[in-house]
Amino acid sequence: MNKVDKKMSNVRARFAPSPTGDLHIGGVRTALFNWLLARSKKGKFILRIDDTDEKRSTISSIKIILESMKWLKLDWDEGPNYDLYDKPSLYYQMERKNSGIYQKYVDELILKGLAYNCYCTSDEINKMREKAQINKLPPKYNGKCRKLTFKQQQKMRSNGKKSVVRFKVHNTGVTVLYDIVKGIIHFDNSILDDFVILKTNYVPTYNFACVIDDHLMNITYVLRGDDHISNTLRQIQVYKAFGWKLPKFAHIPMILGTDGERLSKRHGHTSILKYREEGYLYEAIINYLALQGWSSKNNQQIFTIEDLIKKFALKKCSVSPSIFDSNKLLWINAEKIRLKTIHQLCELFIDWLKYINNEKLIKNWNIEILKKAMLLEKNKIKLLKDIPYLVDFFFKKEVEYEKDALDKIFLQNKFKNNTKNILKDVIVRLRDSKDFSSNSLEKHLRTLAMEKSIKTQEVFHSIRIAITGRTKGPSLFHMMELMGAKEVIRRLNMIIEKFFKSI
Repeated sequence: MNKVDKKMSNVRARFAPSPTGDLHIGGVRTALFNWLLARSKKGKFILRIDDTDEKRSTISSIKIILESMKWLKLDWDEGPNYDLYDKPSLYYQMERKNSGIYQKYVDELILKGLAYNCYCTSDEINKMREKAQINKLPPKYNGKCRKLTFKQQQKMRSNGKKSVVRFKVHNTGVTVLYDIVKGIIHFDNSILDDFVILKTNYVPTYNFACVIDDHLMNITYVLRGDDHISNTLRQIQVYKAFGWKLPKFAHIPMILGTDGERLSKRHGHTSILKYREEGYLYEAIINYLALQGWSSKNNQQIFTIEDLIKKFALKKCSVSPSIFDSNKLLWINAEKIRLKTIHQLCELFIDWLKYINNEKLIKNWNIEILKKAMLLEKNKIKLLKDIPYLVDFFFKKEVEYEKDALDKIFLQNKFKNNTKNILKDVIVRLRDSKDFSSNSLEKHLRTLAMEKSIKTQEVFHSIRIAITGRTKGPSLFHMMELMGAKEVIRRLNMIIEKFFKSI
């Protein structure tokens, strides 16, 4: 291994979601950027579940995170088992807590005089903050328990008071964050208070557990949303308290809605699996989210996964928030669909039906006819969920006539009284035709229109409505060829029998 390869192989990036709900768009973008960073540097991508919020963390949320990551093919080199989401693993923080990992480091800080037990109640702390606000000071904990003696602490405990453990921050001077995306940022330490690192139930808080885990897991890059910058300020102090080397930090701007507000349901789906249900391809999600806060030199829009890995660089990330544009995501999805072969698209469609538990929809469909029908309508497919409507009429014995189609054909009949004759003439012409190819069909039907002195569109629209029940659809003659002469004639007779028998 040469020196460059060795250096690249030391890169370790992680995604550490909290399992308190669905994996949303912003979380996926963070996971993707970490994954791309690791893959582009030939390093390791670690998945860790930060579940110390024991009240809100659920197994169902863990399952959703793992399922989402698997669908998006954001594979991890280290982390929980792909399927055994409810089994013990040291990539779950609560399992690490149960193994005593965090307590060891809490005790070390207390012995060094860098952390202390705090017996203040929630009401007492709220009063401290209210008083600070009245005095126009930062609303923070005032350090009341910083200098409690051993005897004072014993008295507190004997009175049944429970304690948290607080980290003793440096509240003078500045903390400097060297951020790959944001540049150098200086923080005034006076805005910080002594934050809790261990709760009364001995569960570590996020800002403490995160540092311990990132250090023990040898994380070299901490890449996350810029809403974490205030957390990073606190975490840097914890790193320095232990004398540990800092990872490289990169904070990417948040994704906002078109109104400039944080993403919410009013901007579209927030859960990534909802996009899967809608029929988006995972490649489209990856492609689109890669462009949310990052861009290539030539403003390229469509990428393969390999392209993204090759071209991704943190220094190309934007310092400005990106705007979530659902129309652009839909456009990218349509482009990705067009790049698929019909065989690939058909497989994706069937897999999607399985995912939404609707495989019975195509139970009696001929798959080869389905592929040919999809080929006729491929350029209209934006989502996998579009496919059923575009092709299902091929497989129905009874034509379902849409209102606008019936209105159109009845209007034509009312004023010209020739729709029935047109359809009967078409039937005769088709029965006599030995060649049912699209080219031959077009030739015969144009000739029929000319012989009968009828506008070609009247002939074509009458046939389309008769055999599909719709005013729009695939190329008429290719569609008729795929249906075959027997089925087309059957449908033409059906509409005559149903609506024009008495005329």
